[in-house]
Amino acid sequence: MTRTRTVRATSTTLAAALLLTLGLTACTAQDTTTSTKPSASSSATATADPYAAPSAAQVAILPEARYDAVIGGLLPYYGSTVPKVADESYTISADAPLYGDDRSKPVARLAAKNFLDQPTVVVPVQVSGDWAMVLTPARQALPSATKGGAAAQSAAWIRRDLLRKSGALSDHVVIAVGKQTVSIVGSDGKTVKEFQAGVGAGGTPTPTGVIGYIQARYLDPAQDQTVHPIQLTTLHSAAADEPYGGKDGGLIGVHYQSVARGAVSHGCVRLDGDAVDAVNALPLGTVVQIVA
Repeated sequence: MTRTRTVRATSTTLAAALLLTLGLTACTAQDTTTSTKPSASSSATATADPYAAPSAAQVAILPEARYDAVIGGLLPYYGSTVPKVADESYTISADAPLYGDDRSKPVARLAAKNFLDQPTVVVPVQVSGDWAMVLTPARQALPSATKGGAAAQSAAWIRRDLLRKSGALSDHVVIAVGKQTVSIVGSDGKTVKEFQAGVGAGGTPTPTGVIGYIQARYLDPAQDQTVHPIQLTTLHSAAADEPYGGKDGGLIGVHYQSVARGAVSHGCVRLDGDAVDAVNALPLGTVVQIVA
């Protein structure tokens, strides 16, 4: 939630051309999981369900759960701890249908490629038989429609056989708003590195008591972010629809700022160069936990 940004994806010419029109901004300013992995080869613990997969044409007309979408059929996600099952990231080979709790009718689709034309990273937070609950980049509701009570993170159910293992997620990021710090925490719970950070100001606070993950990273010359890539999370502002007045869906980003301390942003998290580089070294899909 800085000023509206033109995103540059350095990976492909196609992505760069696409992003010139996006105007994406990234803000300057009941753990019921199990350790079962969402691989199709994992043994299912729930009763098999009579599932009929929608056709590709049916999936194509579903609303895309992307960063700037608001889809009421998604699930508000209020989990605040890092689930054991979130220790691996996944991708999908084709656009996939997403479901609400009844798992009977798809409510959205998750695109196989993200807005950078790169593989969409998928992180599960719960598994149940043939299904996995995954976090999505979209919103379930706007703060203005819920009197400021919108969830900062959304989730949905997806079929486990659609997930393709991508990589291990051994560390996670902890943003402590009160302490104004960002820490990298290992799988053993020990802090590996800790950095001072700038967080949301009083009227545009950084959401707390939530988890999301790093969905993408990129450089943005329009925001003078040409050295340290912006770390874009799946989390959104829970206090305002567009805290900076842009068109990014109120996304929470982690990015470089020369002054990286205090309650100074529109909800995003500001770090110095060394800190951004440390977060940038973590794999996409790394869980971000924000605490008070």
